[in-house]
Amino acid sequence: GCDAKKFGEAVRNHWGIENSVHWVLDIAFREDESRIRAGHAPENLAALRHIALNLLKKDKSFKGSIKTKRLNAAMDVEYLQEVVFS
Repeated sequence: GCDAKKFGEAVRNHWGIENSVHWVLDIAFREDESRIRAGHAPENLAALRHIALNLLKKDKSFKGSIKTKRLNAAMDVEYLQEVVFS
C-alpha cells in the first residue's frame, strides 16, 4: 500500500518537476508574457514550446543555456537545422 507520507512526497516531487519545467519555459520562451488566448492556440503553442525545449535540451553541439540556444537557433539557420534534424 501507499501511506500518506509516501503519497505526499510523490506529489511534491511531481510539482517540483512541473515547476522546474515551467520556470525554464518562462525564462527561455517568455511563456508567461504570451498574449495568445483564442481557441486552441494557447495549448498548441505550449506544445510547440515543449517540443522546442526538448530538442534544445537534447542538442550537445552548442554549449549554452536553453535561452542562448534558442536565440542562436533564431539567428543561425544551420544551427536550427542541426537542432531540429539531428
